[in-house]
Amino acid sequence: MKEQKLNAYGMAPLTAKHYFVYGMGNFASQLSWTMVSTYLSIFYTDVFGLGTGAVALLMLIAKVWDGINDPMMGMIVDNTHTRFGKFRIWLVIGTLVNSVVFVLLFHSFNLSGTALYVYVSVMYILYGMTYTVMDVPYWSWLPNLTNDPHEREKVSVIPRFFASLAGFSVSTFGLYIINYLNKAAGESNLYAEKGYTLFAIIIAVIFIVTIGITVFNVKEESTVGVSAEKTSLKQAFHVIVKNDQLLAFIGLLLTFNLCTQIAKSFAVYYFKCVCHDEYLYSIFGFAIIAEMVGLLCFPKIAAKISREKVYAFACGLPIAGFVLLGVAGYVAPQSKVLVVVCCALLFFGSGLSLGVTTCCMADVIDYGEVKFGVRNESVTCSAQTFLMKAAMAVAGGLTGIGLQIVGYNAKAAAQSAATVMGIRMLMLVIPIILAFASFGIYKKYYTLKGEKMEEITRKVNEMHEKKQTA
Repeated sequence: MKEQKLNAYGMAPLTAKHYFVYGMGNFASQLSWTMVSTYLSIFYTDVFGLGTGAVALLMLIAKVWDGINDPMMGMIVDNTHTRFGKFRIWLVIGTLVNSVVFVLLFHSFNLSGTALYVYVSVMYILYGMTYTVMDVPYWSWLPNLTNDPHEREKVSVIPRFFASLAGFSVSTFGLYIINYLNKAAGESNLYAEKGYTLFAIIIAVIFIVTIGITVFNVKEESTVGVSAEKTSLKQAFHVIVKNDQLLAFIGLLLTFNLCTQIAKSFAVYYFKCVCHDEYLYSIFGFAIIAEMVGLLCFPKIAAKISREKVYAFACGLPIAGFVLLGVAGYVAPQSKVLVVVCCALLFFGSGLSLGVTTCCMADVIDYGEVKFGVRNESVTCSAQTFLMKAAMAVAGGLTGIGLQIVGYNAKAAAQSAATVMGIRMLMLVIPIILAFASFGIYKKYYTLKGEKMEEITRKVNEMHEKKQTA
């Protein structure tokens, strides 16, 4: 039998199959997530007839609970020991339960009034909780696939690429599919419940199948009999609060996510009120392809220049895109070519950011193991899951509050000059400030770079070798 070649860090190198089947698991979960983040609010207000204030309050309460719930799930995964490992078992459970709850989010059972408000509140909170059950172990698995920094740069791209592909698919074609399903079901109204429910069922089936492919094809060692210190809830929060590099990671990731989420939330209003052509928003959504290109280019760029320089481009390109979009809003507001260029700069930078931050997450886990002596992958990754939800909730809340502050009137044929200027500020200036802040945090506070990260990797390998020989 031929001896398997090991990489410089003592692990078997990953194959193209590992890259693909692991990354594929993130595709359908992001179909579900994008469906919820893009269409759930308008579904609740325009199909269920719920008040916008009630929907905003519900999402805020759910995100506050997620701040507690996500680290709890990380603690549970880190304390799991089965013959199937500790990641795949929760990935399967979370996927099956979350798929059911996801479908129920878009089905009313003909409830109305107070009963409907209670129902959607329970379902939305359950969706966030069960998504965490699936998402935390998925991303916790990544740092354990390889400890080679260059392999991490390559493997981190694949799940992010699939996520961007899912976001592009739902954002671009979602309403067309829902409309088709409504017509096939005999409904004449686009905003009819049946089309949304059927689309949710289709996504749930794809979700279960793709996660199945991942769990059956990606190897994970059994954790039965593995001696490890139990992580308590207090220790879980301690890991988050006392890990200075995790806090820096949270800061740079949150600011960049807010930058892009706020822009996405205000884009349709910007094109409608500033450019006087809301259909330009379709170009904005289509430009997510540039994010996928950025992800594919990330490993090659990172191999030639430092990650700090890559992240400088990741933050600088969106800033350039926002500035150009602002100028175009005055000189050529309806130019499709300029919109394409601006959005390409924004999303290409976003793709580079996703590549860098995914690697950072794995590095922070290694750093935490060296600092605390315990490898809390899932507790650390739970911070990322919460940040993703928090950025979406803040962006959604800011959209409603911001539009109210600037005096936006949905029924008016044209907005006032003050309102238009306010929308320019919300769409362009705030995201630019956040992009600058993200790079500032990365440069000043995030220190896991170059020689320091090489030293951390060496220490982690020594710790693992001692455990294996003990």
